[in-house]
Amino acid sequence: MENQRIKGKVVAITGASSGIGEAIARHLAAKGAKVVLGARRTHKLEQVVKEIQNSGGEAAFTSLDVTSPDHVKEFVQFALDTYQDLDVWINNAGVMPLSYLNQYKVKEWERMVDVNVKGVLYGIAAALPVFEKKDRGQFINITSVGDRWVGPTSTVYSATKFAVRAITDGLRQEVSQHIRVGLIAPGATESELADSISDPQLKKLAIEQFRVDTISADAIARATAYAIEQPDDVDVNEIVVRPTAQKSF
Repeated sequence: MENQRIKGKVVAITGASSGIGEAIARHLAAKGAKVVLGARRTHKLEQVVKEIQNSGGEAAFTSLDVTSPDHVKEFVQFALDTYQDLDVWINNAGVMPLSYLNQYKVKEWERMVDVNVKGVLYGIAAALPVFEKKDRGQFINITSVGDRWVGPTSTVYSATKFAVRAITDGLRQEVSQHIRVGLIAPGATESELADSISDPQLKKLAIEQFRVDTISADAIARATAYAIEQPDDVDVNEIVVRPTAQKSF
């Protein structure tokens, strides 16, 4: 018998216009969740939501800039206004402009901190009051295997993911025993992350060396569904999902 614990749940997803976020939205909607998609590229969100609805799923979208705490709060309110509830919050939005430190790409460092770290914190600050009020809910933070590994060019990116891993574990320990908190750390996955690398040579290197053996974003969507569909007294704290061929980093 198919697991029905996802059916009817209201799931809000940041960074849902492509890649992992889009795959999670499609997969959960197919399992009966009511998905709320947020991102800056609303034209892409509109298309994804239309396709979900045409397939019989329930979905809604709105513009979202995770670097603005007010905007994130509005996203939560949009979910509540649309579906009168919020059950799962997925912090997925992220950027990965890899560079060597001595390239001094300070603006890119700031962007990573703003999106990858502050964006997660703003999501927690917006959704946690909803969960605390009803003493129920679930956070899932999408990080990267970079949350436990650092190498040349990934220093700042990995630092942001290390931070999210720490934030996730701290949140898990602080919240009520009825609020679940976990993270999913993808290895090399098909996505647009490499597009944010501004150095053409590093972008080429990243694609050729680190993104040859990749898994589809659907693999991360299935891991996310697994964490959500567990019984309420089971909290999946951490899932690492790598391509079989990815033996390091």
